This record gives sequence, structure tokens and C-alpha cells, in this order.
Amino acid sequence: MEGITIGHLNRDGIRIHERSHFEGMHAAGRLAAQILDDLAVHVVPGIETAELDRIIHQMVKDAGAVSATVGYKGYKHASCISINHVVCHGIPSDKKLRDGDILNIDVTVVLDGWYGDTSRMYVAGKLSRKAERLIDITHESLMRGIAAVKPGNTFGDIGHAIQSYAESHRCSVVRDFCGHGLGRVFHSAPNVLHYGRPGDGPKLEAGMFFTIEPMINLGRPETKVLADDWTAVTKDKSLSAQFEHSIGVTDDGCEIFTLSPAGRFHPTWA
Repeated sequence: MEGITIGHLNRDGIRIHERSHFEGMHAAGRLAAQILDDLAVHVVPGIETAELDRIIHQMVKDAGAVSATVGYKGYKHASCISINHVVCHGIPSDKKLRDGDILNIDVTVVLDGWYGDTSRMYVAGKLSRKAERLIDITHESLMRGIAAVKPGNTFGDIGHAIQSYAESHRCSVVRDFCGHGLGRVFHSAPNVLHYGRPGDGPKLEAGMFFTIEPMINLGRPETKVLADDWTAVTKDKSLSAQFEHSIGVTDDGCEIFTLSPAGRFHPTWA
């Protein structure tokens, strides 16, 4: 991969990748998704989130990849693990999962120079109806956002698809965090907002790579970041959920790089 040409920047500063680059993104995305598949059996009441992170880090190493988050801006872990009212960027610790906890686990790997970034929801033990409803709405919000991805549409169309669905079910969309471009880098243009108006923002073009990762709250959308400078929580302590896929825009739609090989992207799927 030395000296690889990684496309060009369009007038909005968004990188347009070549068709040959999709293969590398599929491989990296598939690995990240496989790790989250294999992790599912370990997400049980009583396990420490630091142990889950240790398992993830070993899986990344065993696959011949590296973790994108270890050392990123001083971060020390191979995952973010966000429990209940934690919106995102939860730090693995000696905290043990309790029966009924819901959690988002976010993993990014680097494989042959390409970044695979994905997150999904898990449940430890018995899932409450309230939490199940939030998870279902969040997953459907993501998939509706992805369905809006095709050349000629705009990033505002993606945000509107997510926002209109979540709010129609009396949930709120977090505004403080967004999706992002990726490829041979972890974060790049564009910022992918999960709310918006149809027709707003840059137009989608074939060759764009980015994440869509809506965070949906049962309560209000406001968040705050704790003293560790990483952990974001809902201000009203309401439950929050998130799903994330990395995608590439094609000539007539998009391809999802981070599909679950075992069909476990949603925690209640067999």
C-alpha cells in the first residue's frame, strides 16, 4: 500500500476515493464487525468493562491489525464502552455490568492502512421494554439515514431522515457529536450531522467514505462531558443508544463496510 493514491478532494474539501479503495475499506470494516460479533458472548452481568476492552485489544492484535484508539489524543483503550445514560466515549474501567444494563461498544481498527469504525448496542442480562424501544428506534434511525445515501442527495437529507424518525417516536437526537469522514485517516471531512433539513449541506458523490452514527436519547438531547474529558452523558440522565456503520457512496447508492458477518448488529437478533 506504499504510495497509494487516495483520490482527490472535491470543492467542499471531502475526499473522493477510487473504486479500488472499497476493497480495503470492506476488509477493515469486516474485521471491526467480526470483533464485535465475537465479543457478544462476553457481554454478561458481572464482567468488568476493562475486561471487555482487554478481549477486544487481543482480538485486534490476533487479526494482525492495530487499534486506532490506543494512543489517540492520549486515549489508552481499544474501545469506548458507554453504559445506559452515557452517550459516547465511555472509558473502560473496573465497573461491572449489571443485569439490564445496555451499552454501546465502539471499535476502530486499522488494517493495511484502512480504518474500520463501527459501534453497536449490547444488553447484559434481561432487556427492559423501555430500553428495547430505544434500541429499536436508534437502529431504525441509522438505517433510514443510510437509505438516504446516494449521489445527488445531500448530508441534510441524511440528517433529516434520522431526526424526523427519532422525533416522531418522542426521542431526541444528540447534536453535540456527529459522524465523520474516514478512509486512510481516522477523522476527516465531512461532519455528518444526524439532524438537518432536506437539501442542506454538501451533495453526496460516489467515492465518499464516512460514518453515520446517531446517538438517540429517551429524554432531552443535551449532553455534558465529565471531568475525564472523554465521557459524555445525558444531562437529564435519560437512557441513550447509538449504532454506527462506515459506508462508501456508490454510483447508485452506498455500500456498508461494517455489516455484521453473523447478523448480530442488533442485540435482539439471533
